[in-house]
Amino acid sequence: MAPIPKGSKVAVTGSAGFIGSWVVNRLLAKGYRVNACVRDAGDVEKTQFLRDMPGYATGRLKLFSADLDQEGCFDDAFAGCQGVAHLSHVSDYDDPDYMVRVCQHTIDSVNRAQTVNRVVVTSSIAAVISEADIKEVRRRPVFYEERYPDEENPKRTPERGQGYSMGKVALERMFSDAAAANGDWDCIVVCPADNVGPILAKHQKEKGPWQSIIASMLAGKYYQTGAYRPWMTVDVRDDAECHIRILESVDVANGERYIAWSTDARNVEDVCASIDRLLPELGHATPAVTDPFPERIQAREAELREIWACAELRNDRIKRVTGVEFRSLDESIRDCVESLLTVGQVEPVLREGFSLQK
Repeated sequence: MAPIPKGSKVAVTGSAGFIGSWVVNRLLAKGYRVNACVRDAGDVEKTQFLRDMPGYATGRLKLFSADLDQEGCFDDAFAGCQGVAHLSHVSDYDDPDYMVRVCQHTIDSVNRAQTVNRVVVTSSIAAVISEADIKEVRRRPVFYEERYPDEENPKRTPERGQGYSMGKVALERMFSDAAAANGDWDCIVVCPADNVGPILAKHQKEKGPWQSIIASMLAGKYYQTGAYRPWMTVDVRDDAECHIRILESVDVANGERYIAWSTDARNVEDVCASIDRLLPELGHATPAVTDPFPERIQAREAELREIWACAELRNDRIKRVTGVEFRSLDESIRDCVESLLTVGQVEPVLREGFSLQK
C-alpha cells in the first residue's frame, strides 16, 4: 500500500501516554493533522498538555474520547485519516479472548474509515526477547526482527508471566492478517525497547515502567529488574520518529516488523549511578538497589547476567528504512531527569549541601 501523504491526517491512539504524546508532538511539528485519541478528553489533568500543543487552537489537532474497551470507540477518530498510529495499551494482556476482541473492533474501525493507507502498530521488544526459558537467549543471542520467543515451550503461559509477550505477538499477527485480507491498507509493526527520555505531562511520571523507575531513583528507592536483565533502551523521541517515518516510508511492506532501539544496554544500578555522573550539580544521593528476588534467584545472579551479556542487539533494519540516528542513553537519562523535576515535580533526595533551584 501507499505511504501516507505529507500533511495528511493521522489518528494516534494512546495520545496521552508517554510514547503516544511524542508521536502527536512530532506529527504536528512536521505539518500533519492529528486526531488524538485519549480515554477521556474531558480529563483535564491528563489532556491539558495536548491542548497546549501548537495546532490545537487552529483545529489541526483534535481530541477524541475513545475507551479502548468499547466497540466503535475509534470510528469518529479514524474517519478521514490516511494513517493510524496505534499505541494504546489494553488493560489485560493475560486474557486472550479480551485481546482478540479489542484488536478486532480497532481493525473494524480502520476498515470502516475506508481512507486509511497505513497502520503502524506498537508491539514491544518483549515480542522478540521474552523467553520462558532464559537459556534460550544463549542459544539464539542475536536480537533482530525475525526472532520470536520460543512459542513451543510449554511454560510460555500467562500464568508464568508470559502474557504480555504472548499478547503482543498475537496483536502483530492479527493486524497484519487483517490488512492483508482487506487489501486497502497495510500494517507495519514497531517493537520498541525500554523507552527513556523526557515526559511531556505530570501524569506520565507514573505510566510506563522506565520513567517511573527513574522517578523512584530520584526519590531514593528502586528495585532490581526482572531476571537481572539490563535496560535495552530507546529514547522516546527517537521511538516516536521511527513510528512517523514508517508511516511515510515507501520501503516497507505489510506484515514487516521493526525493532526501535539504540542498542545501548545498561544495568539498572548503573542507570541510577548515571544521574549523579551526568548531573553532578544536582547532588543526587544515589541510593542502593533493592533486590526483591528470593535467594534461589539471587544465587543465579552471575549466571543470569552472563546470559544477558551474550545478547547481540541489532538495529540495522530500522536505521536503513527510517534513517533515524538514535540518541545515546546518557542524553535520554539526563533529559528524563530534568523533565521529572520540572514537569513531573518529583522531589529528589539530595546530598547535604545541595538543593533544587527555585
